[in-house]
Amino acid sequence: MIWLLRVVVLEALLGATLFGAAGRMDLPWFWTLLAIHFLAASFTVLHVDSDLLQERIKPGPGGVDRGLRWLLAPFLVASLAIAGLDVGRFGWSGEQAWWVHAAGLVVYDAGLLLAVEAFLANQFFSPVVRVQEERGHRLVSSGPYRFVRHPGYAGTLLATLATAPLLGSWWLLVPLAPAVVLLFRRVVIEERYLRDHLEGYVDYARRVRYRLVPWLW
Repeated sequence: MIWLLRVVVLEALLGATLFGAAGRMDLPWFWTLLAIHFLAASFTVLHVDSDLLQERIKPGPGGVDRGLRWLLAPFLVASLAIAGLDVGRFGWSGEQAWWVHAAGLVVYDAGLLLAVEAFLANQFFSPVVRVQEERGHRLVSSGPYRFVRHPGYAGTLLATLATAPLLGSWWLLVPLAPAVVLLFRRVVIEERYLRDHLEGYVDYARRVRYRLVPWLW
C-alpha cells in the first residue's frame, strides 16, 4: 500500500507542475498522460519484488554514476513546466491536429510498455550502476533483453520524447536535450562497468549486439 501511495504523490506532483504552469485544467491530453503514467507505475509497483522497490528508493553501496536521478530531475520538471506554459498560456507551438496527439500517445504507450517489461524482467534494475552481490546479482537476458542490452533506457527515452507530440508542445524538447545526453552517457558508463564486473556480460554483448536501437546502436 505504501508503494501505491508513493505513486499517487508522484502523480500529484506531476499534475501540479503541468496544470500549475498551464493555469487551467481543461487540457485532455495532459490528463491522458497522467492517467497512463499512473496506470503504468501502479502496475509496476504491484508486480515487482519488494527488494527491488527498496533498491529503487535506497540503492545499496558501491557502484558508479549514483547521482543520475538528481541530475535528470530538473530537466524533466522543466519540460513539464514549459509544456504547461506553452499549451495552457502562450501557445508557442500552435494548435496541433488530433492525429499528432494520437501518434504521440501511441509512441508514449510503446515506450512505457517497453520500460515496464524491462523492469519486470530485470529484478536488479537499480537506479545506480552497481553489481548487487547482496541480492545474488546475475545476468538477465530474457524478455526485451533478448533484443537490446538496455531496453529500460530505450523505453524511457522513447516515452520521454513522445511527450512532445502527445501534449502538443515542441518547446518541451529544449530542456529534454541535456537529459537525453545524460541518458546516453549512462548507457556508455554502464556498458563499461558491466563488462568489467558482471559475469557473462561480455558474451551477452556479443550475442545481443545493440545497446538501445536494433540495427542502429
